[in-house]
Amino acid sequence: MRSAYNIVEVSQLPIDFMGFIFYEKSPRYDKDLNIWAVKYIPKNIQKVGVFVNATKEAILAAVEKFDLQMVQLHGTESPEFCNDLTQDGISVIKAFPVANENDFAPCAEYESACDYFLFDTKTPQFGGSGNKFDWQILSTYKGKMPCFLSGGIAPDDVDAIKQLNFPQLFAIDLNSCFEIEPGFKDVEKLKQFIENCGYGSGFQSTTQ
Repeated sequence: MRSAYNIVEVSQLPIDFMGFIFYEKSPRYDKDLNIWAVKYIPKNIQKVGVFVNATKEAILAAVEKFDLQMVQLHGTESPEFCNDLTQDGISVIKAFPVANENDFAPCAEYESACDYFLFDTKTPQFGGSGNKFDWQILSTYKGKMPCFLSGGIAPDDVDAIKQLNFPQLFAIDLNSCFEIEPGFKDVEKLKQFIENCGYGSGFQSTTQ
């Protein structure tokens, strides 16, 4: 999310998380992000800062400035780094790029260091491709961590998501397929998707 007006619009929807990109190479990064639009998001929506290999100092500064409740780490951050943040009272979502079932192997090292995992499509970049990975391989993940599903989720994916064999599914990340342009969401598409999936039906929604 980038636009103050769009942030306010989307915050009126029944969503649980809203993401803000603090990675300068992302098309969704905004160095002039409106601090007041972010701070006054309703309390029922968790504000998530998305970072890629940022320093702890940079993350903590953004958490304080924008009153973030969670951070989503998309780089090569170590379990120790994640644990340091959780010890500071910050909820941590660690993202893992996924192409096949072998990509779940590193998750074991992070089980006690994070609060959530996020599975995204493996790309040469740090996420944001708008492409799906093969969701069927989610059934091979045997960890206990509650997970966000990301990567190219589209308005017509409701039935496919409901049919997943993935009991650890906690939330779904609605991003590029619901955008008018990078960082600006199509409110009507989001509203229709949420209605179709049935809010409170077992998974939650997040928008970046």
